[in-house]
Amino acid sequence: MSAEEQGIEARSANDIQGWHAHVYFDPEKAVQADKLRTAISERFDIKMGRWHEKLVGPHPRWSYQVAFSPEQFGPLVSWLSLNRNGLTIFIHPETGDDLIDHTAHTIWMGEMLDLNLDMFRT
Repeated sequence: MSAEEQGIEARSANDIQGWHAHVYFDPEKAVQADKLRTAISERFDIKMGRWHEKLVGPHPRWSYQVAFSPEQFGPLVSWLSLNRNGLTIFIHPETGDDLIDHTAHTIWMGEMLDLNLDMFRT
């Protein structure tokens, strides 16, 4: 559902404080995910989140987070689009509204998955 369909007025790109990319993997793709993680760390001045071999937060698969600035969006997302090697990546901004950021403001690379959004609805 779009922000407009949810009754949310248009916002400025200046409302984005940062971005998160969540790289999803399962046991069969853990080595592939680790290679991508290493490549990201080597190419970008990026804050890498923890490696989770369990479900964390709203995420439906094992994952790790890549936190980056609005200025890094173009270079990093462009690079990920060409180098994700079949992994699913969920990208969202940080605007201060977690529910909207994880629903209306999302970008998916690969398979679109259902998130567990209950934690944002309390």
